[in-house]
Amino acid sequence: MAKIVTLTVNPAIDKSTSAETVASEIKIRCEKPEFHAGGGGVNVSRAINKLDGKSTAIYTAGGGSGAMLTSLLQAEKIDTHPVSTHERTRENLTVFEMSSTLQYRFGMPGPTLSDAEWQACIEAVFSYDPDYIVASGSLAPNMPTDFYTKLANQARLTNGENRVIIDTSGAALEACADSHVFLLKPNLRELEILSGKKFTSETHILEIARDLIRDGMAEVFVISMGASGAMMVTADEAVQMRPPVVPIQSKVGAGDSMVGGIVWALANGESLVDATRYGIASGTAAVMTPGTELCRRDDVLDIYKRIAVLPV
Repeated sequence: MAKIVTLTVNPAIDKSTSAETVASEIKIRCEKPEFHAGGGGVNVSRAINKLDGKSTAIYTAGGGSGAMLTSLLQAEKIDTHPVSTHERTRENLTVFEMSSTLQYRFGMPGPTLSDAEWQACIEAVFSYDPDYIVASGSLAPNMPTDFYTKLANQARLTNGENRVIIDTSGAALEACADSHVFLLKPNLRELEILSGKKFTSETHILEIARDLIRDGMAEVFVISMGASGAMMVTADEAVQMRPPVVPIQSKVGAGDSMVGGIVWALANGESLVDATRYGIASGTAAVMTPGTELCRRDDVLDIYKRIAVLPV
């Protein structure tokens, strides 16, 4: 299997619990909380691990919550490479309201990283000479918005053979216009922001993605379309994939599970089409599990067989 590293510069401890009702001005009695390591690349490594794959998770870690993050990952038998930071790692909270089946997600701001700290993250990535680099999640508040482009540029300078996969949002995604990476995974709204165009049909989505590929932004676009699945687009190939309807317990980590499924399959030699199919199966499987549990391998393999693959 090819060597995979994931990078998370703004990880978190994800705490999840449930309560009968969530309301203001009252003391809310919650169930016993569960704790999981969280953040984009961290969750990608966790998903790969659940598929019986291997990766090295590189992430920032500071304070007691940073030590807890490492402990949680090691308990899942994931290879870890924490990059020490002066400020403590953030913590997020998810509350499931049993009376309504609604989920409330509270995301906290991350720590401020020094230039030396975020540069150490890039150095850590290339110390492993990886085949696949998955850089995923939000940036710390003060980081340069083109951090992921800096990472991609370093990848080309290092050996040009490693494949960079980026999954982020907001200004960090917009800054990827000049990243020239292997794969980007925007949703429909993010694709509009990247292109500056409003799509009017599935054919138009394909045209927009192909324009961005010709501009050199990425070789592959996997465009997340929510419950409708995803569209995989390259310069000469395009398919849309639709998953089966499944019971939903939690949407936390579904996108990260999707990326995990894709890179796990690619590292095992699967084609882009089949890798995307495994990715959608992994993302769909993740919504079937409570809290921040992510996908389960048996669910992924079952859903994979039931995904509709359609030409665009």
